[in-house]
Amino acid sequence: MNSLAALLDWYATLTPASLDRIAQFYAADAHFRDPFNDVHGVPAIATVFRHMFAHTEAPRFEIAERIEQGEQAFVTWTFHFGLRGRAYAVAGGSHLRFGADGRVIMHRDYWDAAEELWQQLPVLGPPVRWLRKRFRAA
Repeated sequence: MNSLAALLDWYATLTPASLDRIAQFYAADAHFRDPFNDVHGVPAIATVFRHMFAHTEAPRFEIAERIEQGEQAFVTWTFHFGLRGRAYAVAGGSHLRFGADGRVIMHRDYWDAAEELWQQLPVLGPPVRWLRKRFRAA
């Protein structure tokens, strides 16, 4: 079976220094996808997280719920970070598949970039909120 608990502990305490341990949790050819990235391999996945640390203030993941079934799991989380002195929180979920050795072979993040991020930003927020209202059914 996988080591979901260890992976989630690593995420909950992730720092630029602990990022060096990524290969303990991700297989060499793992696939990672989120609304902005679609990469393969540990070096590329590490680059996504290095970019996160370089471009956000005090990023951290708060793990909420987890569901495990066989060699896969789904986890809900909130990503907290700052941007230009303003605090943000993005809620989302991750579908994870584990290889025979317990390391992640597929990681797909699901979150609504428009609702969770863009409409919170000062410049993009008003037009995104207007569009969302325009397309809402009721």
